[in-house]
Amino acid sequence: MDEYLTRWLNIFAGQNPILDSAAIAITKFGIPFLVFCVAAQWWSKTDRLHVRHTAVATGLSFLLGLALNQALLLFVHRIRPYNAGLTHLIIPPSADWSFPSDHATAAFAIVASFALQALSGRSLLFLAVAIFIAWSRVFVGTHYASDVIGGACTGILAALIVRVAYREGTRLDRLATGIL
Repeated sequence: MDEYLTRWLNIFAGQNPILDSAAIAITKFGIPFLVFCVAAQWWSKTDRLHVRHTAVATGLSFLLGLALNQALLLFVHRIRPYNAGLTHLIIPPSADWSFPSDHATAAFAIVASFALQALSGRSLLFLAVAIFIAWSRVFVGTHYASDVIGGACTGILAALIVRVAYREGTRLDRLATGIL
């Protein structure tokens, strides 16, 4: 099933220059765009301290998710789908293992952080971008579909851990959200 879905999502890679360019741009700029959008929340006009708390929690979730991925990579050595002859790669090859996707982890850590803080409008916008990022990673040929699903799960787990550990209104939170 994973191989079938991966092939299906990658089938048009290298055949349509416009679609290829879009997928490459999303893969390359999607995460920096989301990070910029989160950083821009710092100057929110509405519910400023809660939004700032969410931005800090999002940064912590992002970092924790990527740290969890590094720990997983010590134990899970899955070759890239292009190395297995499954996909057509349209970007430069990656040097690390395939599972889980760091891009999906980062994107879904951001989405989950905002969703867990009841900022649903922003969460939905971020979710749309995260889905495109996850799709692009399979389309460009660098990940299996299950790699991005695993990355999304890692990102969500990281956001849940941060939600429990980093509480709004604590002395540390007041210090962090009072900057600028």
